[in-house]
Amino acid sequence: MTADPAAGSRKVRSDRERNRGHILDVAEEFFAEQGVGGPMHDIAKRAGLGPGTLYRHFPTREALLAALLQARFDELLARRAAIEEQERDSGVALERWLEALGEYVTVFDGLPDPLRIALSQQTSPLAITCEVLVESTGQFLAAAQRDGRAQPWVRDRELVLGVLAAAWVSGAALADENSSQGLRAILRAGWGASATGAGPRASGVVDHDPPGALET
Repeated sequence: MTADPAAGSRKVRSDRERNRGHILDVAEEFFAEQGVGGPMHDIAKRAGLGPGTLYRHFPTREALLAALLQARFDELLARRAAIEEQERDSGVALERWLEALGEYVTVFDGLPDPLRIALSQQTSPLAITCEVLVESTGQFLAAAQRDGRAQPWVRDRELVLGVLAAAWVSGAALADENSSQGLRAILRAGWGASATGAGPRASGVVDHDPPGALET
């Protein structure tokens, strides 16, 4: 009896898919415990696989993170849909979206930094994830600006960077339990505008022109 080449090919694909799924399960648990800076070879060891198998599926740490984030993306999209359906106030909708985004980028300790780097590196496996986040933020921002609920000079990319900064602060050496929340409030005060277009100002704070407003 001759071997069935198709059956052998199906088995190889099945083994590959099983190994990939197992690596993702182990990596999610590992990063949740150790943060995204944990050694890749420790993931392979915990998965009971050789490093070569790990790197065949995920050549870089960023590729592994991109796959893990993609698996969580449906949940983020569901939150986006809920915000769009529930919120008539575009300013509140933007604020809720930024909160959801903040939770998404803090699922693992240390995640904000590789995402920040990927924003400026189109070759990073995380670049597509970042661009989708920027695009979604831009849609909420455009609606808020159209309604006079966000400053007209604010850009979507800077809002995403602000969310990443607030997320990063939560793990900084000098931060306390209120630091991240405080930075988010500062970010909100910066992009927000009232229905008449006047942004919120704290008592005693001197007004400054927005970026790009000064003559050269």
